Amino acid sequence: MSARGHSEGITMSGGGLYSLATIGARHVIDAATPLVIDAIERLPEKRLATGFTLSDMGTADAGTSLSMVAAAVAAVRARAADAPVTIVYSDQPRNDFNALIANVYGLGPFETYLDAYEGVFPLVSGTTFYKQILPDATLDVGFSATAMHWMSTKACNISNHVQAVGAEGDELAAFQRQAAEDWRTILRHRAAELRPGGRLVLINFARDEQGRYLGNTGGVNMFDTFNEIWLDFVAAGRITRAEYENMTLPQYYNTVEEFSAPLTDPDDAVYRAGLRLAHIDTRIVKCPFAEAFAEHGDAARFAEEYIPTIRTWNESIYFNALDAARPLDERKSIIENYYNTYKKMVRDNPDGHGMDYVHAYMVISKE
Repeated sequence: MSARGHSEGITMSGGGLYSLATIGARHVIDAATPLVIDAIERLPEKRLATGFTLSDMGTADAGTSLSMVAAAVAAVRARAADAPVTIVYSDQPRNDFNALIANVYGLGPFETYLDAYEGVFPLVSGTTFYKQILPDATLDVGFSATAMHWMSTKACNISNHVQAVGAEGDELAAFQRQAAEDWRTILRHRAAELRPGGRLVLINFARDEQGRYLGNTGGVNMFDTFNEIWLDFVAAGRITRAEYENMTLPQYYNTVEEFSAPLTDPDDAVYRAGLRLAHIDTRIVKCPFAEAFAEHGDAARFAEEYIPTIRTWNESIYFNALDAARPLDERKSIIENYYNTYKKMVRDNPDGHGMDYVHAYMVISKE
């Protein structure tokens, strides 16, 4: 989840707070690191000797992927000791690139891999993954995690919920169509960037085979909770119905079948561009704050630690959904009341709350 989105007005928490608050996102990337190493090990040594390029698309402040990038550089150098390594960090233009640079160069709270290697060249791009980021046939391994669920545009407002997991009928169909178009757009651009034999390792939020998704793995449904609180605000006259509907999150969680379709259909433009699905599986990474609560049992601490990780990726959307005619202080107060309400709900009855991550782990090769 980063400013890993594209829709206008969506930003993640800045100042380096995103990576500090989203420990689970780092755990997801750590679980994907072996797939990245395998992709590197499949490249011919002669090719590695001429140089290696890795992209981290939708990187936010880059803190969650530092360990993965360090492992990737080590894997390249183990096979080609003098190979120049280029790391291309990309995100939308509104991203906090100051925090990104601070993290990559070891000026933030994280250790940088740059101290361990010479000949590693980090580059930064404000181009989103809905456009081509690199020149044709220059990318060896493309990576993205917890990012491509952000849609290029919101398909429509949802009348009964704040996320497509609760949409129905024509509204759900509109999200499905837009998400399918977005996925194909992303893949076509990556097909152009990849060198033959290169690979993509894409870790995306998904609805798994049992219907589970982010924050809905058997306990309290996180998105239903979002919706419940905002509907209570409508009923209390704190926000209008129009503001509530504007809070629709521009996100969609594909199933394995939806992810696979353009990569397995010989008639699809993505397949004709040379991309093939090499691997896909779904995995759950447990919410680290809920797991910690199971150990320490302090509900107040759990609420204080858990709510900020949610806030990092949806606050800007909710704030921008409020009527701009409202005074700024009033809009800020509504947002604070919303998160304080959620925090009190978790503190008073913590059982079942948590944001387990449900992802599809994909490896895509270019013939």
